[in-house]
Amino acid sequence: MKTKIIILLSILCLTSCKESNKIERENEPPIYSVESQDEEMNAAILKANETLDDFNSGLINPKAESHALKVKFTNSSGTEHMWVGNIVFKDGKYSGILNNEPEYVKEYRSGDQIEVDPSKISDWMYIENGKLFGGYTIKVLRNRMSEEERKQFDEESDMQID
Repeated sequence: MKTKIIILLSILCLTSCKESNKIERENEPPIYSVESQDEEMNAAILKANETLDDFNSGLINPKAESHALKVKFTNSSGTEHMWVGNIVFKDGKYSGILNNEPEYVKEYRSGDQIEVDPSKISDWMYIENGKLFGGYTIKVLRNRMSEEERKQFDEESDMQID
């Protein structure tokens, strides 16, 4: 289940400063582009940052699984928000494994060990008993899907999303 959720989260990676649409990539999950001025998405990012202590509680919860942080990466080619999984919190610092193959930010590759700057966190999530906790940007993107896309996402993710 953990691998399945990481794949689905990779599908919901997001970029900013592009048109609002889906970018298809060969042998990679699509990227959902969102304008940097998107108020709903920015509110979701703010909510994630305000509730990061809830994520930290989930890290020590033995019933929680699939912990991941969405992190903002920027270079001269663009900005991408990508999921970092296998999160470890040690000495006040997060680290984990990059779950996405970047489209614009070529300094990193899927599978790279990443040290996470807390100021760059744009979302967090974990699963407990099949229920999604956090995942604020996931919820925004899911709500924007067509009914058919949402149904497919729900079936594939097997997550309970409120």
